[in-house]
Amino acid sequence: MSDSIRKASEWRGRDAAKDTLRERMWALLIERGAAVGDPTGHIPDFIGTEAAATRMTAMPAFAAARVVKFNPDAGQAPLRRMALEAGKLVYMAIPRLPADRCFVELTLERVRAAGKTPAEAAFHKTAVEIGRPVAFEEMQKIDVVVVGCVAVTRDGGRTGKGAGFADIELGLLRHFGLVPPTTPIVTTVHSLQIVPSDAITMRAHDSALNWIATPDELIETHTHYPQPTGILRDQIREDQWKKIPALVAVREVNSNRG
Repeated sequence: MSDSIRKASEWRGRDAAKDTLRERMWALLIERGAAVGDPTGHIPDFIGTEAAATRMTAMPAFAAARVVKFNPDAGQAPLRRMALEAGKLVYMAIPRLPADRCFVELTLERVRAAGKTPAEAAFHKTAVEIGRPVAFEEMQKIDVVVVGCVAVTRDGGRTGKGAGFADIELGLLRHFGLVPPTTPIVTTVHSLQIVPSDAITMRAHDSALNWIATPDELIETHTHYPQPTGILRDQIREDQWKKIPALVAVREVNSNRG
Protein backbone atom coordinates (compact mmCIF):
# COMPACT_ATOMS: atom_id res chain seq x y z
CA MET A 1 0.00 0.00 0.00
CA SER A 2 1.41 3.39 -0.99
CA ASP A 3 1.92 6.06 1.66
CA SER A 4 -0.76 8.23 0.06
CA ILE A 5 -3.35 5.45 0.00
CA ARG A 6 -2.47 4.48 3.58
CA LYS A 7 -2.98 8.05 4.78
CA ALA A 8 -6.25 8.38 2.90
CA SER A 9 -7.46 5.14 4.50
CA GLU A 10 -6.30 6.24 7.96
CA TRP A 11 -8.71 9.19 8.02
CA ARG A 12 -11.70 7.41 6.45
CA GLY A 13 -14.87 6.48 8.31
CA ARG A 14 -15.59 9.66 10.27
CA ASP A 15 -17.88 11.27 7.68
CA ALA A 16 -18.88 9.17 4.69
CA ALA A 17 -20.01 12.11 2.54
CA LYS A 18 -16.77 14.00 3.13
CA ASP A 19 -14.74 10.82 2.48
CA THR A 20 -16.40 10.54 -0.92
CA LEU A 21 -15.90 14.23 -1.68
CA ARG A 22 -12.21 14.14 -0.76
CA GLU A 23 -11.58 11.10 -2.94
CA ARG A 24 -13.37 12.82 -5.83
CA MET A 25 -11.26 15.97 -5.36
CA TRP A 26 -7.96 14.07 -5.27
CA ALA A 27 -8.94 12.10 -8.40
CA LEU A 28 -10.06 15.28 -10.22
CA LEU A 29 -6.81 17.12 -9.49
CA ILE A 30 -4.83 14.17 -10.83
CA GLU A 31 -7.07 13.75 -13.89
CA ARG A 32 -6.81 17.45 -14.81
CA GLY A 33 -3.06 17.63 -14.21
CA ALA A 34 -3.59 20.28 -11.52
CA ALA A 35 -1.80 18.49 -8.68
CA VAL A 36 1.89 18.59 -7.85
CA GLY A 37 2.70 15.01 -6.94
CA ASP A 38 0.03 12.63 -5.67
CA PRO A 39 -2.46 14.58 -3.53
CA THR A 40 -4.24 11.47 -2.23
CA GLY A 41 -4.44 11.54 1.54
CA HIS A 42 -2.97 15.04 1.72
CA ILE A 43 -3.85 18.71 1.61
CA PRO A 44 -3.08 19.14 -2.11
CA ASP A 45 -0.06 20.86 -3.53
CA PHE A 46 -1.32 22.33 -6.78
CA ILE A 47 -0.34 24.13 -9.96
CA GLY A 48 -0.64 27.85 -9.31
CA THR A 49 0.25 27.99 -5.61
CA GLU A 50 2.44 31.04 -6.23
CA ALA A 51 -0.35 32.96 -7.95
CA ALA A 52 -2.88 32.01 -5.28
CA ALA A 53 -0.48 33.09 -2.53
CA THR A 54 0.12 36.43 -4.26
CA ARG A 55 -3.63 37.04 -4.38
CA MET A 56 -3.95 36.27 -0.67
CA THR A 57 -1.18 38.73 0.24
CA ALA A 58 -3.32 41.45 -1.38
CA MET A 59 -6.19 40.74 1.02
CA PRO A 60 -6.15 43.75 3.39
CA ALA A 61 -6.27 41.77 6.64
CA PHE A 62 -3.39 39.55 5.51
CA ALA A 63 -1.35 42.51 4.31
CA ALA A 64 -1.81 44.22 7.67
CA ALA A 65 -1.30 41.10 9.78
CA ARG A 66 1.67 40.98 12.10
CA VAL A 67 1.20 37.37 13.32
CA VAL A 68 -0.05 34.54 11.07
CA LYS A 69 -0.75 30.92 11.98
CA PHE A 70 -0.14 28.36 9.22
CA ASN A 71 -0.74 24.73 8.42
CA PRO A 72 2.42 22.77 7.50
CA ASP A 73 1.29 21.60 4.04
CA ALA A 74 3.19 22.14 0.78
CA GLY A 75 0.28 23.86 -0.95
CA GLN A 76 0.65 26.86 1.35
CA ALA A 77 4.48 26.99 1.28
CA PRO A 78 4.60 30.01 -1.08
CA LEU A 79 2.29 31.96 1.25
CA ARG A 80 4.46 31.06 4.26
CA ARG A 81 7.51 32.27 2.32
CA MET A 82 5.82 35.55 1.44
CA ALA A 83 4.74 36.07 5.05
CA LEU A 84 8.31 35.61 6.25
CA GLU A 85 9.69 37.89 3.53
CA ALA A 86 7.21 40.55 4.65
CA GLY A 87 8.55 40.37 8.20
CA LYS A 88 5.53 38.68 9.75
CA LEU A 89 5.82 36.38 12.75
CA VAL A 90 4.81 32.92 11.59
CA TYR A 91 3.45 30.09 13.72
CA MET A 92 3.34 26.68 12.09
CA ALA A 93 1.68 23.66 13.61
CA ILE A 94 3.82 20.56 14.05
CA PRO A 95 1.96 17.71 12.27
CA ARG A 96 -0.28 15.70 14.65
CA LEU A 97 0.43 18.08 17.56
CA PRO A 98 2.85 15.61 19.19
CA ALA A 99 4.21 17.73 22.06
CA ASP A 100 3.25 20.35 24.64
CA ARG A 101 5.04 22.86 22.41
CA CYS A 102 3.08 21.90 19.31
CA PHE A 103 3.86 25.00 17.23
CA VAL A 104 7.12 26.45 15.96
CA GLU A 105 7.71 30.20 15.80
CA LEU A 106 9.57 31.63 12.82
CA THR A 107 10.77 35.14 12.08
CA LEU A 108 12.83 36.43 9.18
CA GLU A 109 15.67 37.19 11.62
CA ARG A 110 15.65 33.65 13.00
CA VAL A 111 15.59 32.16 9.50
CA ARG A 112 18.58 34.24 8.40
CA ALA A 113 20.48 33.50 11.63
CA ALA A 114 20.09 29.80 10.85
CA GLY A 115 21.63 30.33 7.41
CA LYS A 116 18.37 29.53 5.62
CA THR A 117 16.19 31.39 3.14
CA PRO A 118 12.47 32.08 3.60
CA ALA A 119 11.81 29.63 0.75
CA GLU A 120 13.62 26.87 2.66
CA ALA A 121 11.97 27.77 5.98
CA ALA A 122 8.54 27.66 4.33
CA PHE A 123 8.69 23.86 4.23
CA HIS A 124 7.83 22.06 7.43
CA LYS A 125 10.99 19.95 7.72
CA THR A 126 13.25 23.02 7.81
CA ALA A 127 10.73 25.01 9.85
CA VAL A 128 10.73 22.36 12.57
CA GLU A 129 14.53 22.21 12.53
CA ILE A 130 15.13 25.95 12.95
CA GLY A 131 11.89 27.28 14.46
CA ARG A 132 11.46 27.96 18.15
CA PRO A 133 9.04 25.43 19.68
CA VAL A 134 6.37 27.29 21.63
CA ALA A 135 3.56 26.38 24.00
CA PHE A 136 0.23 28.21 23.85
CA GLU A 137 1.17 30.34 26.85
CA GLU A 138 4.21 31.66 24.94
CA MET A 139 2.33 32.65 21.79
CA GLN A 140 1.13 36.06 20.67
CA LYS A 141 -2.41 36.83 19.54
CA ILE A 142 -2.92 35.73 15.94
CA ASP A 143 -4.12 38.14 13.25
CA VAL A 144 -4.86 35.65 10.43
CA VAL A 145 -5.21 31.85 10.40
CA VAL A 146 -4.26 29.95 7.23
CA VAL A 147 -5.67 26.43 6.95
CA GLY A 148 -5.20 23.70 4.36
CA CYS A 149 -8.25 22.38 2.51
CA VAL A 150 -9.13 19.56 0.15
CA ALA A 151 -12.43 21.14 -0.89
CA VAL A 152 -14.11 24.50 -0.22
CA THR A 153 -17.34 26.33 -1.00
CA ARG A 154 -17.80 29.98 -1.90
CA ASP A 155 -19.83 30.56 1.28
CA GLY A 156 -17.03 29.40 3.57
CA GLY A 157 -17.54 25.65 3.82
CA ARG A 158 -14.40 23.55 3.96
CA THR A 159 -13.03 20.10 4.54
CA GLY A 160 -9.47 19.04 5.17
CA LYS A 161 -8.05 15.57 4.71
CA GLY A 162 -10.28 14.14 7.42
CA ALA A 163 -7.94 13.92 10.40
CA GLY A 164 -9.49 16.82 12.30
CA PHE A 165 -6.19 18.34 13.43
CA ALA A 166 -6.89 21.81 11.99
CA ASP A 167 -10.12 22.10 13.97
CA ILE A 168 -8.39 20.86 17.14
CA GLU A 169 -5.60 23.41 16.64
CA LEU A 170 -8.15 26.20 16.24
CA GLY A 171 -10.15 24.97 19.21
CA LEU A 172 -7.04 25.08 21.38
CA LEU A 173 -5.97 28.49 20.06
CA ARG A 174 -9.44 29.87 20.82
CA HIS A 175 -9.41 28.21 24.25
CA PHE A 176 -6.20 30.09 25.08
CA GLY A 177 -7.53 33.39 23.71
CA LEU A 178 -5.11 33.51 20.79
CA VAL A 179 -7.72 33.56 18.00
CA PRO A 180 -10.44 36.15 18.67
CA PRO A 181 -13.84 35.77 16.92
CA THR A 182 -12.87 38.46 14.39
CA THR A 183 -9.69 36.68 13.22
CA PRO A 184 -10.06 35.75 9.51
CA ILE A 185 -9.74 32.07 8.55
CA VAL A 186 -8.28 31.81 5.03
CA THR A 187 -6.92 29.28 2.55
CA THR A 188 -5.35 28.92 -0.88
CA VAL A 189 -6.68 26.25 -3.27
CA HIS A 190 -6.90 25.39 -6.95
CA SER A 191 -10.15 26.52 -8.58
CA LEU A 192 -11.04 22.84 -9.12
CA GLN A 193 -11.28 22.47 -5.35
CA ILE A 194 -14.29 24.81 -5.18
CA VAL A 195 -17.50 22.79 -4.92
CA PRO A 196 -21.22 23.71 -4.61
CA SER A 197 -22.37 24.82 -1.17
CA ASP A 198 -24.50 21.74 -0.61
CA ALA A 199 -21.50 19.44 -1.19
CA ILE A 200 -20.09 20.15 2.30
CA THR A 201 -22.04 19.83 5.54
CA MET A 202 -20.42 21.95 8.21
CA ARG A 203 -20.44 20.51 11.75
CA ALA A 204 -20.36 22.40 15.05
CA HIS A 205 -16.58 21.93 15.37
CA ASP A 206 -15.78 23.03 11.79
CA SER A 207 -14.19 26.44 11.30
CA ALA A 208 -15.56 28.27 8.27
CA LEU A 209 -13.49 30.25 5.78
CA ASN A 210 -13.65 34.02 5.46
CA TRP A 211 -11.38 34.28 2.41
CA ILE A 212 -10.29 31.89 -0.35
CA ALA A 213 -7.53 32.59 -2.87
CA THR A 214 -7.14 30.60 -6.08
CA PRO A 215 -4.67 31.28 -8.90
CA ASP A 216 -7.51 33.15 -10.63
CA GLU A 217 -9.43 35.05 -7.95
CA LEU A 218 -9.70 36.24 -4.36
CA ILE A 219 -13.04 35.32 -2.79
CA GLU A 220 -14.60 36.88 0.28
CA THR A 221 -17.07 34.25 1.48
CA HIS A 222 -19.31 36.40 3.71
CA THR A 223 -19.85 33.10 5.50
CA HIS A 224 -23.04 32.54 7.46
CA TYR A 225 -21.61 29.59 9.36
CA PRO A 226 -21.02 30.22 13.09
CA GLN A 227 -17.42 29.76 14.21
CA PRO A 228 -16.68 27.46 17.16
CA THR A 229 -15.70 29.33 20.30
CA GLY A 230 -13.23 26.81 21.72
CA ILE A 231 -12.82 23.09 22.27
CA LEU A 232 -16.01 21.12 21.69
CA ARG A 233 -15.37 18.21 24.03
CA ASP A 234 -17.98 15.88 22.54
CA GLN A 235 -16.42 16.28 19.08
CA ILE A 236 -12.97 15.02 20.14
CA ARG A 237 -12.35 11.29 19.97
CA GLU A 238 -10.94 9.42 22.94
CA ASP A 239 -7.72 8.54 21.08
CA GLN A 240 -7.15 12.26 20.42
CA TRP A 241 -7.64 13.12 24.10
CA LYS A 242 -4.95 10.56 24.93
CA LYS A 243 -2.43 11.25 22.16
CA ILE A 244 -2.35 15.07 21.95
CA PRO A 245 -0.50 16.46 24.99
CA ALA A 246 -2.16 19.88 24.82
CA LEU A 247 -5.59 18.23 24.99
CA VAL A 248 -4.46 16.05 27.89
CA ALA A 249 -3.43 19.18 29.81
CA VAL A 250 -6.73 20.94 29.08
CA ARG A 251 -8.69 17.89 30.17
CA GLU A 252 -6.74 17.60 33.41
CA VAL A 253 -7.27 21.28 34.25
CA ASN A 254 -11.00 20.98 33.57
CA SER A 255 -11.21 17.79 35.65
CA ASN A 256 -9.48 19.49 38.59
CA ARG A 257 -11.89 22.42 38.35
CA GLY A 258 -14.85 20.05 38.29
